[in-house]
Amino acid sequence: MAIIVYLETENGNFKKTALEVSSYGRKLADEMKTNLYGITFNAVDPLKIQKYGVEKLINIKTDHVFNPKIYADLLCKNFNDLGGTIFITGSSADSRFIFPVVSISLDAAYATNVVEFPSSVSPLVLKRSVFTNKGFVFTELKTNKKIIGILNNSYGIHKSERKLEVKDYIPESIDSKLKVESVKEDKEKISIADAEIVVSGGRGLKGPENWTLIEDLAKILGAATACSKPVSDMGWRPHSEHVGQTGKPVASNLYIAIGVSGAIQHLAGINASKCKVVINNDPEAPFFKAADYGIVGDAFDVVPKLIDSLKKFKSR
Repeated sequence: MAIIVYLETENGNFKKTALEVSSYGRKLADEMKTNLYGITFNAVDPLKIQKYGVEKLINIKTDHVFNPKIYADLLCKNFNDLGGTIFITGSSADSRFIFPVVSISLDAAYATNVVEFPSSVSPLVLKRSVFTNKGFVFTELKTNKKIIGILNNSYGIHKSERKLEVKDYIPESIDSKLKVESVKEDKEKISIADAEIVVSGGRGLKGPENWTLIEDLAKILGAATACSKPVSDMGWRPHSEHVGQTGKPVASNLYIAIGVSGAIQHLAGINASKCKVVINNDPEAPFFKAADYGIVGDAFDVVPKLIDSLKKFKSR
């Protein structure tokens, strides 16, 4: 019996979500008095994860580009070899592709959008966000093997160093009916999915030439930049920055929406964010009903003043 965490990497480095998943797994392993093991792909410095409680790490070495079926098969094999009973993952796009396949292969119940540490570990009861983040439900997992998918930024990162054993695993050649033709790299400076702060813009910015307002505010906050669907549809910003129900989901600690009206599809994709701030010159904009804080005003007046205030605050 062991708890296994899937630790995502990017260019060989552990993503922030890997640290959060490890932290969650460590506490659950302590509660259940069992071991915490990890599985990753192509980590260049696997020892970095030992600060977050992992005791054994399987580092799968493969030159395959991302292929959910191949990754799922390799994860299942190593999960079973490690004697896993609970699999913990994050909520990235990659994980959402992989783990439905893993769930079927392991005959395991899969709880997605988990937002808190379990309210009970025996039985295992999890609080989950549902109905596009409009409500919560408590779900009990009853299968022998279980999968927990936690929302980004829902638990936090907590250090709990353990002695770590690292084993490289080089798989034999794998055939898959699913073939990846090409991979297009996303050039985001800060990943929207992993960002703690996101600054988003809408049509209220009037054109792509005014996007420096978003970028300047994001730079001083160390934030990722995002946009509404109409902005990406008009070609002002790349589709990789589109957040919402039909774009990328956001679960940041702080979400700042500038000139975004707040269509229901947009709100559905960002409702998991902990604090939502809206700047809009229309006091009837739907976003104000969902916001924690709102400023009614022209973005071209408000945002430069906000940037200046932040610069003065950081220079103290």
